[in-house]
Amino acid sequence: MKKYSNLGFAGLFVLSLVASSCAQKKSKAPASPANYDINKPTKYRMPDILQEISGIAFDRGDNKIVYAQQDEDGDLFSLPLDSKEHTRTKFAEKGDYEDVAILNGWAILLKSNGTLFTFPLTEVKLEETTNVKENKDLVPKGEYEGVYADEGTKKVYLLCKTCKQDKGTKKASGYVLDLNADGTLKPAGNFTVDAGQMDKLAGKKKGAFHPSALALNPITKEWYIVSSVNKALLVADQKWALKAVYHLSSNIYNQPEGIAFDKQGNLYISNEGSETQVGNILRFDYKK
Repeated sequence: MKKYSNLGFAGLFVLSLVASSCAQKKSKAPASPANYDINKPTKYRMPDILQEISGIAFDRGDNKIVYAQQDEDGDLFSLPLDSKEHTRTKFAEKGDYEDVAILNGWAILLKSNGTLFTFPLTEVKLEETTNVKENKDLVPKGEYEGVYADEGTKKVYLLCKTCKQDKGTKKASGYVLDLNADGTLKPAGNFTVDAGQMDKLAGKKKGAFHPSALALNPITKEWYIVSSVNKALLVADQKWALKAVYHLSSNIYNQPEGIAFDKQGNLYISNEGSETQVGNILRFDYKK
């Protein structure tokens, strides 16, 4: 205190205000998006077969049944969130499968090379479906982990995790597809997610941007994007402009790979398991 002994009360008060102002400038980014607390989930443990759960989806936002993709097999799983009883429908051979979407009565499954498989959702009751469309070469070569189908626009959105054209940037290329009545898909546009402000918005260094999954919030109409390698949840507006970035704590999120919303706006994030943790789906209730 000797250093400031001659300042008097007024001087110390001014120093206090300056210190307070500096602390506010260095304050951390918000811990959660508005209307959610992403650090207090309801946890649903998955059956052992979904230890490596990747993508998840609901049919028209109905949370009674969740559709899930396992990382290594060409099988679509469907199950109630609060039960380990499940159905398993084979649609393709073993491979690296990353995400699932549901649109117009079709299940849409994403392989990491950008190939999309579709089959009628009514066939999830079967052990194996042969009514499968394999949609190849719709997007540039790369590694893809996120697909989302929007009931509002009837469009399918595909987001690249690692593509040649994005190398050396914090951008991720995205592609829009139309779903035909017969289950085939065709190109309908493209978009870009620019995560150049990710570190600033997160309040900490996050490194390269490699998105794992995406979904549209039905209440706010914002895009929510999970980047597993960064342990980050990004929020963008309808035109893909980045608005906020939130840290996903390793204590809660072992390996976040999938994201979905139900029609009430509740948020769900799926996590792959590990040697010490089982695969799970975390639910975060929408709060008005």
